[in-house]
Amino acid sequence: MSTEKKLTVALTYNLKKNESNLNEDDEAEFDDLETVNDIKLSLEAIGCEVILLEATSEIVNTIQNRNIDIVFNFAEGLKGRGRESQIPALLNMLSIPFTGSDETTLGVALDKSLAKRIVAYDNIKTPKFQVFFNGKEKLNKRLKYPLIVKPNAEGSSKGIIDTSVAKNNEELYFLINRIITNYNTPALVEEYIDGREFTVGIFGNDDDLEVLPIMEINFDNTKGTGFYSYNVKKNSKNLTSYICPANLSAKEQKLISDFAKKIFNSLECKDVARIDLRVSNIDGKPYFIEINPLPGLVDGFSDLTLIWKSMGREYKDLIKRILNESLKRYGMSTID
Repeated sequence: MSTEKKLTVALTYNLKKNESNLNEDDEAEFDDLETVNDIKLSLEAIGCEVILLEATSEIVNTIQNRNIDIVFNFAEGLKGRGRESQIPALLNMLSIPFTGSDETTLGVALDKSLAKRIVAYDNIKTPKFQVFFNGKEKLNKRLKYPLIVKPNAEGSSKGIIDTSVAKNNEELYFLINRIITNYNTPALVEEYIDGREFTVGIFGNDDDLEVLPIMEINFDNTKGTGFYSYNVKKNSKNLTSYICPANLSAKEQKLISDFAKKIFNSLECKDVARIDLRVSNIDGKPYFIEINPLPGLVDGFSDLTLIWKSMGREYKDLIKRILNESLKRYGMSTID
């Protein structure tokens, strides 16, 4: 009988409360207990001892008293545009290893306009954009219709409705004020890239990166929406087809893969991320839309899990891969 100590992994998360909210999608980024248990069971299946830690304010007082080797972090945080940074910042302060990107990358990535400014500095193409803070700003003359409007610091397609692409000033300012009023956050307005949409999963660190099969979002059955609204995402099994691997030439695959890896490193991501981009019908070039360095892990629903499933791999192996990338980065022993 082996006496080798099991790796103790704390699992940090935020649960849906199913409270009465102003917007249908207010808790879209949070997870339910089923997903938490799926990750817990996957970690236990590969030989880990798992401690569940819901990322409420109480975690500040409790996490220091647990004998934790590493944290598997998929907590979304509670408040503010830097909410995804809360747990990583705490863990770094306490010198506790954790999976995924640090607080700086997570904070920047959630703020779409900040992420776009950084990648643009590295000559990565992204749609022209403008942030509206009060809805009274004039539209910058360099922006041309159609324009898509979304919350500047939200994920999971929150705030994006089926009519979020504006064709004129009246539609634009209606959408801007809807975001500012309903979500209490600035609105990001960016030029709408007419073309194919792809999402790219990446594992690794620095120059040692693996791009997973590229997935295309097929909007043929979305009644003309043509983009990833909250409604499309929520009803994805009925409305959209996920094409993975996408039907791309070898040249197109390399173009998109290299583009995604450049974004991953430009934003200093660690271990895992998922990148959304569109390839323009006009110039054939990819444009960065947004990045999720804390990708959803809902089995059979979240994009990264669907990409992984298309490879014929089991969910527990996805969880193990994320954990192993982190263990390797910290110089710890990986799990076979």
